[in-house]
Amino acid sequence: MTVHILQNPWRLLLAINAAVLVGVFVHKIQLPPYVPYIHLLVDYHFGFIKRALIGAVVAVFTDKVPVWLVFAIGGATWLVTSALYARLFQKTFGITARTLPLFVFTAGSPFFLKNFMHTLGHFDIYGCALAIVLLLMPAGSLLFVATAALFSIVLVLIHHIHLLMYVPTIITIVAIRHYLTHGCNRTNIALGSVALAVVSALFFAAQFWGTMPIPEADFVAYLKSRMADSSRTDLLQFAYIWYQPLAKEIADTWGRLPHNILGVPVFALLIWLHTPLGRYLARLIGALASEMHRRLVVAALFGISLAYVVIFAMVFDYSRWISNWAVCMFLILHAVKMLPAARETELIPAEDRKTNIFGLILTLIPRVGIVRPF
Repeated sequence: MTVHILQNPWRLLLAINAAVLVGVFVHKIQLPPYVPYIHLLVDYHFGFIKRALIGAVVAVFTDKVPVWLVFAIGGATWLVTSALYARLFQKTFGITARTLPLFVFTAGSPFFLKNFMHTLGHFDIYGCALAIVLLLMPAGSLLFVATAALFSIVLVLIHHIHLLMYVPTIITIVAIRHYLTHGCNRTNIALGSVALAVVSALFFAAQFWGTMPIPEADFVAYLKSRMADSSRTDLLQFAYIWYQPLAKEIADTWGRLPHNILGVPVFALLIWLHTPLGRYLARLIGALASEMHRRLVVAALFGISLAYVVIFAMVFDYSRWISNWAVCMFLILHAVKMLPAARETELIPAEDRKTNIFGLILTLIPRVGIVRPF
């Protein structure tokens, strides 16, 4: 029995992942939700501003925002995203003994659901959830392109950094599932071009004209009026976000660079532990029936990665960005699997000793973090 578990431990690793997730959740709810809470307070009361959509939606339902709402909304979003990914994996690969290693390397990765649990209440997970919806829904009609455009608009209104963080992945999913699979014509090209222009214009509006138009003291006073417990003024310390220009954000990032760059070897090690998954993606791309499809997928992976390089130069939450980059790679893996292939691709081996060790290590890592590793 023990020998069998050591040779084929994937069911046990899934159980360990579940236990680790519970531990991360218990730890998370004991921490003050500084950035997530203030995002629930900010709305469009003073006109169009950046990072206000979630708060505006909350304002429709309640005038006073309790702190626990951060964990309620974040927890519900995490559960929905987890269920969506399980459904996507089942649809793409099936959940069997042969596909369990692949499931552990994706769903059990410290980059993915475990880190989304650690960043509970942050906006990253919305991009992942909406991208998964696009991977699940039918892609043959213009409704698919229009839905992707709507999702991108929503994400930019939640936080304009989504233009670099998840919109490139959404564009890639649309290109693979609609344009490469169903062909291009004047109508869908025109719709895609208009959608891209609208989303880009919205990003620039949020970035350069979305600052708060009133003095910061008045803004903080308004936020206090929306708090269920106005004594928790410590949760308002990030109000400056709505006043900080892009140049200041970049200067802060580069000022922290000598210290934060020390985490790069850790990120490299974590990526290396996903080597079996990376090799599987490479085999999937190599097995595609069309040379053009192979080239376009490689170009898309490069484009998504380049967008994250830009994020790294602008905002210093490195652990979050590298984690979301990995999640984008996981999602593109599913999109590539949906393209016509010339041959069947060999799955990650279930009884390879080195693969098992990598899977165990990744399972035991509870999360990657927000700024610095762990």
